[in-house]
Amino acid sequence: MNRRLLAVVALIGSIVPCAARSDDAALRQQAAQALRKATDFFTGQVSTEGGFLWRYSEDLASREGEGKATDTTVWVQPPGTPPVGMAFLSAYRDTDDAYLLEAARRAAYCLVRGQLESGGWDYRIEFDPERRKRYAYRVEPAAEGRRNTSTLDDNTTQAALRLLMQLDKTLDFADEKIHEAAAYALDRLVAVQYPIGAWPQRFVAPCDPEQFPVKNASYPESWSREYPKANYSAFYTFNDNAIGDVIDVMFMAHEVYGDARYRAAVDRAGQFILLAQMPEPQPAWAQQYDADVHPAWARKFEPPSITGGESQGVMRTLLQLYRQTGDKQYLEPLPRAIAYFRRSELPDGRLARFYELETNKPLYFTKQYELTDSDADMPTHYAFQVGSGIDRIERDYQRLVELDPSQLRREPSKTPRKASASQIARVKAVIAGLDDRGRWVDDGRLSYHGDDDPTRRVIDCHTFITNVGVLSSYLATVPENR
Repeated sequence: MNRRLLAVVALIGSIVPCAARSDDAALRQQAAQALRKATDFFTGQVSTEGGFLWRYSEDLASREGEGKATDTTVWVQPPGTPPVGMAFLSAYRDTDDAYLLEAARRAAYCLVRGQLESGGWDYRIEFDPERRKRYAYRVEPAAEGRRNTSTLDDNTTQAALRLLMQLDKTLDFADEKIHEAAAYALDRLVAVQYPIGAWPQRFVAPCDPEQFPVKNASYPESWSREYPKANYSAFYTFNDNAIGDVIDVMFMAHEVYGDARYRAAVDRAGQFILLAQMPEPQPAWAQQYDADVHPAWARKFEPPSITGGESQGVMRTLLQLYRQTGDKQYLEPLPRAIAYFRRSELPDGRLARFYELETNKPLYFTKQYELTDSDADMPTHYAFQVGSGIDRIERDYQRLVELDPSQLRREPSKTPRKASASQIARVKAVIAGLDDRGRWVDDGRLSYHGDDDPTRRVIDCHTFITNVGVLSSYLATVPENR
């Protein structure tokens, strides 16, 4: 190669890295500006008292969580206030930009104002002065007859606690309001755990332990095919991953605060999962159990049964317990459960949500909520047939069995990484989708406003949370010039 050609190659080689560095710097600036703009709009225009709902019409005139809402209401149940607050907190950790920390703090203060005397949270928080009088909020003067029921359904109290704990840690435990609210909620969760190790779906106060003996799950001698309209809030509840989410919270609490009570609560919950596995011929789990540890009715479309849905979540929780503790007792139930679900698959490879006790026939409901073994006339609001994740669960089980126990809890690498091409493409798409006002607006409708609602474009908290994560995780990567 002659000297002139060598010089040209060297010149090109010097120009291309410079161009790449310039493009990277420009994109980082655009990402930072988009993150700030979106946050300013969400905290300044969408937020109520630091909190959020689920979806809003484009003009913010109509709002909803799991139901219609006003501009004086926020939602705790995800994807409401706690996940949005966690998006701000994660973005702060990625960028060290103080405005994001302040947004997370405002979301946490909103939760503090919505914490109930019972220790947890309801699905929503009301800020209208008259409506607030219906609830036993800790920050309000005590009064008789106010709603004081904390819920573990749909990851509600658990999500609130995650934000409070993680923010408490980030603030070095210096914010008294946040720290005290987290500690109070954790104390109550420990107090309302049943002797058997389970948690209820909802709670007001600790139970009478004499009414909840420790025993193995078993089949009832008989059960009613007619919905009994029983109060199921005190039942031992796997439905919607309630117990699994509390276990996750208690692991986090032990890591953040180092209090042995939280790890002990995890151990008790793990023992309950072992006790709750049904005997043959159906060695899996029910959605909920009564005090005799019998599968029990909940809502009118949730009969006593073995569940092909929640059982998969229970199995994943067992894998988590083993990864966190190294205790092989948590792996022992899995081969039996996996084999059971292999032989219980529907012809299309899915699983029934409900299997009849002992006979193992799939159970369904008609649109009139009559129990049946036919799937020809099912309501559409509920998944009576669910996807099977048994292949993945079995792979994870086999990998853990073969893994050296010393490798179970390896810390993730903290080595700074560069952005991938696919990540850069996502960042560009997110920036391009942000409008001049700082909004990501999706085509869609509101779910709880009826067919006459004119909304066709929505602002969705799911979208906001996802896009904030895309931008902030990119800003946390190593720039090209390093």
